[in-house]
Amino acid sequence: MTDWIPFEEGNYLVQQAYLITDAGAAVALENPSIHITTGRAGRKHLQGTCLVRNMLVVDLLEDTDSLDILLDLGEEFTFLLEMPDIQAGKVFSPDVKSTLRFAPVSPWKHLSRRMFDERLKRLNRIDGETG
Repeated sequence: MTDWIPFEEGNYLVQQAYLITDAGAAVALENPSIHITTGRAGRKHLQGTCLVRNMLVVDLLEDTDSLDILLDLGEEFTFLLEMPDIQAGKVFSPDVKSTLRFAPVSPWKHLSRRMFDERLKRLNRIDGETG
């Protein structure tokens, strides 16, 4: 199936998104959105953007090279992007946020709302706060 994106061309706000590891560590992505375009052959393409604290991404990468993204676009539009292509800023001060761009390398997996919520409950969210 080459047309796995159920949305029309446009920009879509994402209600919540998390960068996650297989072990369940997670970093919340801020102001996430996805952009859908249609190529010349009529095939849809997805690219996402958000803000993230770079040091938190470094913390996730200490234990793994493989990161996934959980996306909640509302209602039953909940998805898992497995090992997407990720590009982010390279400033590593503790409080610096930069734009993180992501694009799927394979079709996303639709998760039922129940499965998505259960997965969220099991996450160990890293926020970088101390004390």
